[in-house]
Amino acid sequence: MSGSRSSSPNSNSGWSLKENKMFEEALAYYGEGTPNLWDKVSSAMGGIKSAEEVRLHYEDLVDDVRTIESGRVPYPKYKTQGFWSRG
Repeated sequence: MSGSRSSSPNSNSGWSLKENKMFEEALAYYGEGTPNLWDKVSSAMGGIKSAEEVRLHYEDLVDDVRTIESGRVPYPKYKTQGFWSRG
């Protein structure tokens, strides 16, 4: 795969929160390795993103995770108060 298509660690700039949620749910439902995965995810999203857009979005997210895990970008600092806090 060639270099990242985004200029920042956040590759979601062209995707709304709703679209990302639909993408995540469809990907979780079908799972990696499913034949015609990108077509199925696109269809599950109502066709608002093409199979190619879905595939590229997935690849961008994988690249972002690899970049973070390699230490080239620090882990995001999440708010630790409220519902998700321990203690």
